[in-house]
Amino acid sequence: MEYKDYYRVLGVSKDASTEDIRRAYRKLARKYHPDVNPNNKEAEERFKEINEAYEVLTDPEKRSKYDQLGANWQRYQQAGGDPSGFDWSQWFAGGRGERVYTEYVDLEDLFGGGGGFSDFFQNIFGGGRTGTRQQQAFTATGRDIEQPVRITLEEAYHGTTRILQTDQRRLEVKVPPGVQTGSRVRVAGEGQRGFGGGRPGDLYLVITVSEHPVYRREGADLYMTHPVDLYTMVLGGETTVPTLKGRVALRIPPETKAGRVFRLRGQGMPHLRNPSQYGDLYVEVQPVIPDRLSDREKELFRQLAALRA
Repeated sequence: MEYKDYYRVLGVSKDASTEDIRRAYRKLARKYHPDVNPNNKEAEERFKEINEAYEVLTDPEKRSKYDQLGANWQRYQQAGGDPSGFDWSQWFAGGRGERVYTEYVDLEDLFGGGGGFSDFFQNIFGGGRTGTRQQQAFTATGRDIEQPVRITLEEAYHGTTRILQTDQRRLEVKVPPGVQTGSRVRVAGEGQRGFGGGRPGDLYLVITVSEHPVYRREGADLYMTHPVDLYTMVLGGETTVPTLKGRVALRIPPETKAGRVFRLRGQGMPHLRNPSQYGDLYVEVQPVIPDRLSDREKELFRQLAALRA
């Protein structure tokens, strides 16, 4: 029976942390998952090997006893792979022959039950000898899938629907109001199928909101530059501002300077977690200089300039 080096299988060192082991497992499991490698027996066997290593190295008790076995494997083999014919006390012999160990009479008791894995796993962790626990089928959760989706700012404001075709199925996914670039919309159970009866992964729509020609977005707030005729900027009056809800009248005080910013409360984007609440719209006004002036208008401007001199 061949010795299984689980650390080599996952590509980690023997002092790797549990998080390091999980990270290595996730990377390899994605690479060798049967759904990614259909009809590939080599990848399927590699996938099983990876999961077997993960099963042992993420269980503190199994890992500890596996580490104990590793250094004594040749001696175990010389005993014919039979735990009853091997002096386990040599593992834990203290000074002057003092016993400092717990004595086990069966490897299945020593390592706990296993099943559904390699002969090495079955023989060491249980399930490989007559009368041991019934083997359990190997299962694995399916991999999550990410699908990029681009939407307009108006769709992000009102919410929208996307139709996706996956695994011969037609999915209608609702994108809620208030999403922004980087938002992820989860569709439970629509990822890759599980292995061996394991539950399927999830489908995530990863949102990108296209840039808008008028509005600049920061969170739930919107910013825009709005042109106002020179006369209204000087004399005061009203201007009509386009918003995503519709057009809104904005009062301009007399002698408003270029670049002044007005705040329109509740005219921004809906909050994703609470779509009934909205951010604000900040409107920066800029004067529009009249062109194609008549001779009379030019004369009036000259008179005004003379009065201000």
